[in-house]
Amino acid sequence: MNWYLMALKRYAEFSGRSRRKEYWFFVLFYLIIYLGLAFIDGAAGTYDAQVQIGLLSGIFALAMLIPGIAVTVRRLHDTGRSGWWILISFIPLIGAIVILVFTVLDSQPGANQYGPNPIESTE
Repeated sequence: MNWYLMALKRYAEFSGRSRRKEYWFFVLFYLIIYLGLAFIDGAAGTYDAQVQIGLLSGIFALAMLIPGIAVTVRRLHDTGRSGWWILISFIPLIGAIVILVFTVLDSQPGANQYGPNPIESTE
């Protein structure tokens, strides 16, 4: 949970690097909270079948949009790639696979143009 909160504290920080642990814990807790809110939407009757999203889960997804983009950009920086690579996710299926591969890759050792290695900084 601390890694999720760390990503939220760096809400709109697009500079620097984020290690795999921070990124994937953010994704994990995002999914857990989103699915919980989607369940509550279904039980409370606030799910709109026409729009295919519920009130609470929609508000949460909107609130997490900027932090999600920011942590993904920092993760791309950690692998030595520009944050602009996030735009490849607009290509259906292939873009998601490319982003998945990039976020799974190990950190670039040592400092790079985006800052010091976060693993070496914390240990």
